Amino acid sequence: MARPGAGALVSLGGGYSSQSMARVVVWEWLNEHGRWRPYSAAVCHHIENVLKGDARGTVILGQVDPQLAPYVIDLQSMHQFRQDTGTMRPVQRNFYDPSSAPGKGIVWEWENDCGSWTPYDMELCVSIQNAYEKQHPWLDLSSLGFSYVVDFDGMSQTNRQSQRKRRIRRRMDLAYPLIAGSIPKSQSWPVGTSSGLPCTCQQCMLVHSTRAASNAILALQQRRKLYGTEGGATAVVKQSNTFTGSSLWSPATSVARGHHNNISVGGGGGGGKVEMNGVNFPCGPAIVTLPSKYSLTINGQNNLNRPGTQRITVTASRGTVPPGVPALPVKNLTGSGQVHPALAGMTGILMCAAGLPVCLTRAPKPILHPPPISKTDLKPVPGINSIRRKTKKKHLRKGKNPEDVVRRYTEKIKTAPDEDCTICMERLATASGYDGVLSYKGFKPELVGKLGKCGHMYHLLCLVAMYNNGNKDGSLQCPTCKAIYGEKTGTQPPGKMEYHVIPHSLPGCSDTKTIRIIYDIPAGIQTTEHPNPGKKYSARGFPRHCYLPDNEKGRKVLKLLIMAWDRRLIFTIGTSSTTGETDTVVWNEIHHKTEFGSNLTGHGFPDPNYLDNVMRELAAQGVGEDNLKD
Repeated sequence: MARPGAGALVSLGGGYSSQSMARVVVWEWLNEHGRWRPYSAAVCHHIENVLKGDARGTVILGQVDPQLAPYVIDLQSMHQFRQDTGTMRPVQRNFYDPSSAPGKGIVWEWENDCGSWTPYDMELCVSIQNAYEKQHPWLDLSSLGFSYVVDFDGMSQTNRQSQRKRRIRRRMDLAYPLIAGSIPKSQSWPVGTSSGLPCTCQQCMLVHSTRAASNAILALQQRRKLYGTEGGATAVVKQSNTFTGSSLWSPATSVARGHHNNISVGGGGGGGKVEMNGVNFPCGPAIVTLPSKYSLTINGQNNLNRPGTQRITVTASRGTVPPGVPALPVKNLTGSGQVHPALAGMTGILMCAAGLPVCLTRAPKPILHPPPISKTDLKPVPGINSIRRKTKKKHLRKGKNPEDVVRRYTEKIKTAPDEDCTICMERLATASGYDGVLSYKGFKPELVGKLGKCGHMYHLLCLVAMYNNGNKDGSLQCPTCKAIYGEKTGTQPPGKMEYHVIPHSLPGCSDTKTIRIIYDIPAGIQTTEHPNPGKKYSARGFPRHCYLPDNEKGRKVLKLLIMAWDRRLIFTIGTSSTTGETDTVVWNEIHHKTEFGSNLTGHGFPDPNYLDNVMRELAAQGVGEDNLKD
């Protein structure tokens, strides 16, 4: 049966005041989309146990969760460090009411595309659990920047723009740690000697030996100050202009003594074993050459607060590397070179802290566009007459009576089966849950219909309610199997689509030229079909350039994309998944390749499965090969 009560809107402020005597602790890390993701309760208990023993210590996450084996947390700098890649992410210690979801060990999760379950952010989890306990039938998450509605009766999450539905679940787990009293203050880095025997696993050996090396560097700094070697001269830090550590150099940087430096390490993957026992750091200048996937960020957001660090400022001079400067080379990106990438990154941090010159290599950038092309080199796509499509402001079909649309695609059932209507969650043998909410002369609340192609059954009044909540374009989509009846259209704002062939090849497609698609949508005002009618919407990143191989299958995909554009299905107005901006033009679940000469972000080539995947995504929107005309 349906849950009583009205639905709820999320109220902000999921955290808990640190002034309370008792509170639940949740440790979280910051992902690439700017969202704080919670560690599991078991991991949080482990972090708290380490924190009690040494507030300046290091937490080795692999000791409690084997899947987190590459990760360690430095409690003083509040950063998570991945040892096999050198990636660093901020972490935070958040607090919640003991009666909230983490205090009770309740976890809310949604089903991802792989069929596995992903936990919600903790603030969402707390809000969902609060609404669930108050027996609200649904919860709107839009105030937290998510265009989703959670349906507790159907245990599902629905995207307000695309109407895509996912399963959700509520499960019991270990309760998060409960603490009382004041929060321990952070202390200076590095830590002193700890009691007990050190662990002999490779992770611990790496962490302890790294700290031993840093202590040696700090001792070196003290000796320099004691013997007056800290003169007023500034050291020079050179930055390589290539990815291989050659002798080409970009503008030099100078090190100003006696200040603090913000340094972070980032990069891609790489495996292999690392040992730092017996590492000797030279007192003279040294170079750390990182591979193209790794970079050090100077004056970034990661402040390690280490004594005697320097602030590096860029100057306009150019120079060469002093003769005899030793190098720390990394031969390749897989970690099988002379020095492991993570070791090179950590060594660079420590050497900067000691005031030693460091040579940094630039991280690679995605190649988004081809070389310059003259207009005479742009050719029409074979088999496609036009080179441009435009959409106008008004595309809604008028005169589509909801009752007529539902009658067209359903047939009435005399005897309803003993099962639920998955729209209103009432039994099909009883009246529709929309009885009293909607009133249509042709449809009584107890009438049940079966969709023609898929055979799924619903109250006819429920189908009318679903149609009225959609685009009202004369089409229906089965909420169970997503089968589309009629021609589905979207809410894409007006814009322009261009396409032509350019005389360059994509990576992995050397035997073909390239189809370039250019989408251009300006900012505007939302209409009644959009989430916030009358409000302005932004259009970031336009014109957007996308690429396909100019072969038979690539041209077929282009034809389908043109059809999807004409039906206004390529874009929609919603919340950006990367920036969190609301009321902006976003992709509508049809993936495009936006990198021309690389695949650093996953949106480029080579990708042998892309064309097949995007055809499946188009078919899910009702744009299939059977729609193509010869």
